[in-house]
Amino acid sequence: MIINSTGELTMTEIRFSGFGGQGIIRCGLITGKALALYDNKHATMNQSFGPEARGSACSSQLVVSDDRVLYPYITKPEILVSMSQEAYDKYEPELREDGLLIIDKDLVKPNPPRGKIKIYAVPATRFAEELGNRIIANLVMLGFFTAVTKLVKPESMKKALPGLVPDRFLELNIKAFDKGYEYGLQTLEEEKTGATKAKAKKK
Repeated sequence: MIINSTGELTMTEIRFSGFGGQGIIRCGLITGKALALYDNKHATMNQSFGPEARGSACSSQLVVSDDRVLYPYITKPEILVSMSQEAYDKYEPELREDGLLIIDKDLVKPNPPRGKIKIYAVPATRFAEELGNRIIANLVMLGFFTAVTKLVKPESMKKALPGLVPDRFLELNIKAFDKGYEYGLQTLEEEKTGATKAKAKKK
């Protein structure tokens, strides 16, 4: 993460991770498209797979900047999204000690956070199943990611979906995104309320 002289965020490194078949690469593509085309940012995306494309840990890496991206690979990500235990185990050590970790609540059991790492959890796969198709768990996760990071506008993310999700499932994908986004806002509100109560107790 790079902060300019006015205190504004200029660059962020993000890694989406999970197992093959969860739509992890699509998460990077959608977010990158939203930022580059609709949020007036610069973004580059790279991807990596394990020995097996489906079932093993895979990731997509996104570098987001206010200016032209000079180096398209992440070095020490500020944000890690993990949708499987194997992906968490593999990529968590690379997360900065003041980073943000976002996990699928039912699929990832994190260790106690290192340093000042902040953890947010969403039952993305469970919500997707409730909506009728677990394959849209990545869109639930993207909605949640959008709410808790505030890096990209929700409208921009939804504008980026056509062409990256099948037309016949577009409405369902938007519904999944909205479900995750609303849960994210609720999580932030609960966090704020909890902090206020804790502060009041100290007085």
